[in-house]
Amino acid sequence: MSLPWLVADIGGTNARFGLVTRPGGQPEAVAVLDVSQHLGLADAVAAYLADHAGGVRPGAACLAIAGPVEDDRYRLTNAGWSGSVKELGIPRTVLLNDFEALAISLPHLAGDDLVPLGGPPPAAGLTKAVLGPGTGLGVAGLVPVREGWQPVPGEGGHVAVPVVTDLEMEIVRALHADGMPYVDAEHLLSGTGLPRLHRGLALVRGITAEARTPARMTAAQMTAAQITSSDDPLCVETVEVFLALLGGFAGGVALTLGARGGVYLGGGVLPRLVSRIPGSTFRARFETTAPALTEYAAAIATVLITAEQPALTGAAAWLAQRNPDV
Repeated sequence: MSLPWLVADIGGTNARFGLVTRPGGQPEAVAVLDVSQHLGLADAVAAYLADHAGGVRPGAACLAIAGPVEDDRYRLTNAGWSGSVKELGIPRTVLLNDFEALAISLPHLAGDDLVPLGGPPPAAGLTKAVLGPGTGLGVAGLVPVREGWQPVPGEGGHVAVPVVTDLEMEIVRALHADGMPYVDAEHLLSGTGLPRLHRGLALVRGITAEARTPARMTAAQMTAAQITSSDDPLCVETVEVFLALLGGFAGGVALTLGARGGVYLGGGVLPRLVSRIPGSTFRARFETTAPALTEYAAAIATVLITAEQPALTGAAAWLAQRNPDV
């Protein structure tokens, strides 16, 4: 596959692009495009190549998609884009789930790319897991194999939300009564889920139109950014419940995958909450997901990914791993 290579991380809100000009190199000419401003993937790729990459013609591409992929076809879970990458006209294009690409990036992250969130340092050479709330809730694993690492994609964000406390159960019941027949993990543990969790908590607390929120907004009008940045009591409690649920969810992923090499957290929401995680019940809920396996979970590291564009790094690593002689 001739260089340069196009790499991309396509989410429900933003489409991030970059170019790899040498095997093992980091993506260059990185640009972020608004998904809502483009008709589809082909339109966004054309715009990136024309406006940010000097009109080059990539010899190959690896595109990370926030949704299910199968062969050459993709569908964004939280946006309207779908189709085949054959429309791009690039000689060889590979599709990955976005968290599959994020998983591949893990061995290439170090130093300031990572912030410890509890437990021992990540164990080398063992299965890892990555998950994170962005527009949706992504999950993937990374398994050591003879050739290096093999990502294991999945749709674990759509399992049932891991409620434990009476308050969490009341929130889910309130959302059921408010018109949600089923509440999965992504419905609450995501950028779109935070306002939904805020509304559910407001319903439980009996706070109606005159909610104690910035500019006297109602619970239904709050955004994730406003909730995470506010010191309003309802917003503070929303974040506390969010981090507790996330800890339980992360613990479930760790046990399911046997991720003794560490559980890594990505996505666009958590960097805004990094200062609140140490004082939350996140780690306690992680370790007590299964009371019979508390010691097992306590030996697993939890780590926040703070790298700027880790999925692009993963896409570049995927191409380099499969083309060592280029």
